Amino acid sequence: MNLIKPYLLVFLLFVCSNLFAQQDLKASFNYGKSVAVFGGSVSVIPPSDSAKILWKERLGMSITNYGVSGAGFSSLQGKSLQQQVNEAGVFDIYILWASTNDYTNKRENGHYTDFTEFDGYDSSKLITQAGGINYCIKKIYELNPKAQIYFFTSSKAFNDRGAYDPAVSDGMVRYVEIQKQICELHGIPYLDQFTLGGYNVHNKDLYYLDPIHMNAEGYKKLGELQVAFLAFPD
Repeated sequence: MNLIKPYLLVFLLFVCSNLFAQQDLKASFNYGKSVAVFGGSVSVIPPSDSAKILWKERLGMSITNYGVSGAGFSSLQGKSLQQQVNEAGVFDIYILWASTNDYTNKRENGHYTDFTEFDGYDSSKLITQAGGINYCIKKIYELNPKAQIYFFTSSKAFNDRGAYDPAVSDGMVRYVEIQKQICELHGIPYLDQFTLGGYNVHNKDLYYLDPIHMNAEGYKKLGELQVAFLAFPD
């Protein structure tokens, strides 16, 4: 009787497992959907393609990028996500990919109710991160009432201690907390990249180009997490 050589068996198991994984992802409600992405440089620099290629390959998504380097949610921060959303068309999925820019540039964090029904949509609050997030959500639903919105929180950065240490009282985690509060207010699924990304001072040189931006390997690692979230966000 002919026996399968061990290396061939391993190869066959690898192929089969990948086929099963791809078949499982085709069962995702989000398979084959059109996606618009809004954000700062972390959402649009060339290495970020390492993540988005995984969305395309595994979830069959078609992706349109609106992100602009330097952008934040605050209306004061670059070509803000508010401006980006204003230019968007109709898509199945809208991803708000939070950068570090509001934190790094000391834009006011605000309160989770900024620019909501609770303050009568006070436009003076659009300068805060919170007001900008609420504006983007409101505008997307005006564009497409059936839109599916997902939120990627800010990831850790290493330009100062507050950008990665959650114990720093005025650090970036406070911006992430507001991001998550707003998502919970509106029933929007979010991926907590700050907590779940797995980046720290011990591996940042492996995964980061500079203190803020990941390299291709860093985005590939993040992309695996994003695919799992986008495939079955509930």
